[in-house]
Amino acid sequence: MKRDDSLWKSLLEDIFDDFLQFFIPDAEQIFDFDKGFVFLDKELNQLFPPAEDEFQPRYVDKLIKVFTRQGTEAWILVHIEVQGYRDNAFAKRMYEYYARIFDKYQQSVVAFAILTDRYRSFKPEFYESSLLGTTLTYRYNVYKVIEQDQALLSQNPNPFAVVIMTVLLALQKRRLTETQLFDLKVDLAKRLLIRSYSKPKIRTLLNFLRFYIRFENPDSISKFDEQIDTITNQPKNMGLEEFLLYRAEKLGMRQGLAQGIEQQNKLFIQNLLTQTDFTVEKIASLVGVSTDVVVKIKTTLEQA
Repeated sequence: MKRDDSLWKSLLEDIFDDFLQFFIPDAEQIFDFDKGFVFLDKELNQLFPPAEDEFQPRYVDKLIKVFTRQGTEAWILVHIEVQGYRDNAFAKRMYEYYARIFDKYQQSVVAFAILTDRYRSFKPEFYESSLLGTTLTYRYNVYKVIEQDQALLSQNPNPFAVVIMTVLLALQKRRLTETQLFDLKVDLAKRLLIRSYSKPKIRTLLNFLRFYIRFENPDSISKFDEQIDTITNQPKNMGLEEFLLYRAEKLGMRQGLAQGIEQQNKLFIQNLLTQTDFTVEKIASLVGVSTDVVVKIKTTLEQA
């Protein structure tokens, strides 16, 4: 699940404007998008330190400061359940997030819970506590991916709709053959590429599609990348930086197919370090690893 965590975190930072417009139809009238967004990961980690035990349930949490058109600040808490199992403590945890954030920062919080599990009966929509006439009820926005209509999503022009379609396809994976999954994944990529999105957003969505839905057979990975190359003709229309990133990624992936995901990531990082001028932080975000991993590989290259 760590890879999914990294994918979601990077995705939200790349298309957070689309996220807001997907869930809040009049978002542009409420928020001043020109002022950008402030991602408060450090502040959130201070309130909720990550568990050291890698086997503990993992969640994707983002705290983002946005600015309204009235000039005030608003804080958006995005809490995404990616563990894929029923959790009776979920609603209580959502309340604890709200309570700690409000207690420390005295800021209003808008909370979203995006549930990506496959259990239709699991949909915690509020937390309630009551004792001797004293009652507390905390409600938040809940979006259950498995309940969504594929046809309606395909008609939605918002880029975040492609994200939800990707998750829906991932939920179908266990019922599909590798060939069926391949065909559906390529079809989703084609539908994405005919939309009039900016190149950075297309690249973000393609990477989410590529890594969120994984093939069991390494040959399918290579074949899918070749299909995307054919559809997009990427090398013909790239700027220098885009081409260097593309070449580094392709070389790292093709060399790493037979060597496992960890080695694949290592090769990808090595190529980014040697063929681009990206920062350690940017490379870590692109690959979905910690900066410590990138620094270690960078040091090894420098000592070679």
